[in-house]
Amino acid sequence: MPLSPPDHQREQVAAGIDSFVQLAELLPELVWTTDNAGTQLFASSRWKEFTGVEPVNSGTFEQIVHPDDLHVIMKAWKDCMASGKRYSAELRLKRMDGVFEWFEAKGEPIRNEKGEIFQWVGVFSNINEKKKAAEQAQLLKSSEEKLDIIIRAGEIGTFELNLQTDSVAYSTRYLEIFGYHEKYLPTHKELLSRLHPADMEARNAAYAQALRTGILHYEARIVWEDGSQHWIEVKGKIQADSGEGVNQMIGTIRDITAEKYYQLELQESEAKFRLLADSLPQHIWTADLDGNLNYYNQSVFDYTGMSFEEINAKGWLEIVHPDDREENVRQWTRAVQTGTDFLFEHRFRRFDGEYRWQLSRAIPQKDKEGKIQMWVGTSTDIEDQKRLARGLEKQVIERTNELKETSQELVESEQRYHLMIDEVQDYAILSLNRNGEVQSWNKGAEKIKGYKSEEIIGRSFSTFYTKEDRDRDLPGTLLNKAIETGRATQEGWRVRKDGSRFWASVTITALHDKEGNTIGFSKVTRDLTEIKEAQDSIKLHAAQLERKNTELEKMNAELESFAYVSSHDLQEPLRKIQTFAGRIIENEQDSLSEKGRDYFRRMQDAASRMQILIEDLLTYSRTSTTDREFLTTDLQLPVAEVAGDFAEVLAESGGTIEVGALCFADVIPFQFRQMLHNLVSNAVKFSRPGEPPYVHIEAERKMGSEWDHPSLDPHQVYCHISIADKGIGFDPQYNERIFEVFQRLHGKNEYKGTGIGLAIVKKIVDNHNGVITATGAVNDGARFDIYLPDSL
Repeated sequence: MPLSPPDHQREQVAAGIDSFVQLAELLPELVWTTDNAGTQLFASSRWKEFTGVEPVNSGTFEQIVHPDDLHVIMKAWKDCMASGKRYSAELRLKRMDGVFEWFEAKGEPIRNEKGEIFQWVGVFSNINEKKKAAEQAQLLKSSEEKLDIIIRAGEIGTFELNLQTDSVAYSTRYLEIFGYHEKYLPTHKELLSRLHPADMEARNAAYAQALRTGILHYEARIVWEDGSQHWIEVKGKIQADSGEGVNQMIGTIRDITAEKYYQLELQESEAKFRLLADSLPQHIWTADLDGNLNYYNQSVFDYTGMSFEEINAKGWLEIVHPDDREENVRQWTRAVQTGTDFLFEHRFRRFDGEYRWQLSRAIPQKDKEGKIQMWVGTSTDIEDQKRLARGLEKQVIERTNELKETSQELVESEQRYHLMIDEVQDYAILSLNRNGEVQSWNKGAEKIKGYKSEEIIGRSFSTFYTKEDRDRDLPGTLLNKAIETGRATQEGWRVRKDGSRFWASVTITALHDKEGNTIGFSKVTRDLTEIKEAQDSIKLHAAQLERKNTELEKMNAELESFAYVSSHDLQEPLRKIQTFAGRIIENEQDSLSEKGRDYFRRMQDAASRMQILIEDLLTYSRTSTTDREFLTTDLQLPVAEVAGDFAEVLAESGGTIEVGALCFADVIPFQFRQMLHNLVSNAVKFSRPGEPPYVHIEAERKMGSEWDHPSLDPHQVYCHISIADKGIGFDPQYNERIFEVFQRLHGKNEYKGTGIGLAIVKKIVDNHNGVITATGAVNDGARFDIYLPDSL
């Protein structure tokens, strides 16, 4: 039973209760009171507003407390009942719309004069937002920890760039990627100085785009202090400040050098494979480890008349004869699932609609662990062999069926059959009984295998097989396949009577009686040794090509070494000769005769010409060894740059560079600019005395058939660039020789130069797979016409 206050205190208690109620109604918390049995005696109006549940005698807690938290409040209640002390607990209460929110529940006992507990007062304070904030903080902390693990595991560097002050903060890994010691703190400017000059433009473009889009992403090379080059991938995002501007960019940097080198090696290997594959007449194709075809050589496209996109869109089965597709898929699926070689005969549709028989084989390519990485397959046209075999089989079957009607017809037919078969010498044609023993033998068999008929008839046809094939019972396997499918085909080594081997293509066909029982076999063998040797020769040539490529790479390395020696060791003595000769002329001229001073000036001129010659030779060699990276370029840009190079010279002489219509072309930018520079330099240098230099440059794109030039492909688009001047010209007999190294048409005292400039121009045009011609007349100017193939 709940305890109650004495009668003389009831009036005081009632007054106290009124004050308590007024105070409770003013508070934002949910306030309630219960007796010792837990029956709710009072609840503030906010209780009803929040929960929508009547507060008195209605099992309130069970209705509004979250089921998972009910034991929490009940345990706190029981512990406090036992101890008589206040309690505190966190739990979720259900709003009147059914949503739960977090509250902190606090309760405290009310005692009478004797110190006995007769009531409890409680307060529920809403801590829902506090709980959410704590959960979000925990999630953020967890995310940060995961991010830190990812960054450390991926060896990723991080940075924060202040876009207003250009100051940058970076991680230790960031410094390591740039080749700095972790205790050194470089500036943003120092970091940018490590970027490869050729990649600075791409970086600046990515940075400018980031300022527009907020996202930064680019790849570039950096050069360490020791001169080594490393590839990096940079990603970043701009964070806006509280105003309208931007405050900082945060991002990551990753060393991708190994990936880049692997990609380059992979591309080179694939290019070599494609070049070799496209040079072969057989159909060559590859598939991934799941059997999906992903590459075809040029022979496939030429044969089918379909493009790669068309074959992919329609499926490779589109070119297979409808009657062969189901078995084709079954055999291919079996090979992919088991990892065994694929060997199958089927018909392919040619571009003119004709179907021709192909022998397709594919083998799996495995890694060091024996796991299949891809499949490489070939398809060889065997239509002619098939037609001959089918013709022979048809004739044999027709004759056999006819001769079965009468014994006389059978004898006559047998004689005709043997006469026909016996005269065929390019194919070994024989018949076998049910056990595989030879029953007939033609001249072709005697020619190919070396046995006379009396030596081989009655013996097993396994005599022609190698010991290895007999040990694995290949002859029996072929006979069983012929029984099961009607025909068995196979290529492999066979043995002649003299022990020599030959590469044979074999077709075994099962023969049946009227009831369909197998009574024997016909066997046709063709000697393909020459074809096999040709295929082996192709493989050998491929290996030789690989070896020659290696030697060429070695020669290029030696050439680079020579270029280094030329650019440093050879030029250094020349510089000293020029320097010391100049000092002698300047400081010792009073001690020298006029003839002596003239000798020293000639010495300086000779050293200067030698230095220019070395630099031109280096330029010529680099045009052969540098990478050829073609870019689609608006020719107005390089023409404008070269015109700017000669602005001062032309201003002094009153000369003019006139630029007509230009176009876009696929060029190697720095080599193309070098070519323009050399041609314009020649035009300026060889201007007629007393007349200002004049150069006219224009370009247009047309098909090769539209140009009157025998060296151009009529089906190829070319960019034609014309550079003409009004200078001293040259004799037309030198139209071809003018491009030879060291070819000079004028004395070195008349016009300065090394005779290498136009050779460099010719080499650059060759690097572009183009054609250049020169025309001129004495004192009537010169014209250079350049034709560059275009893919636009």
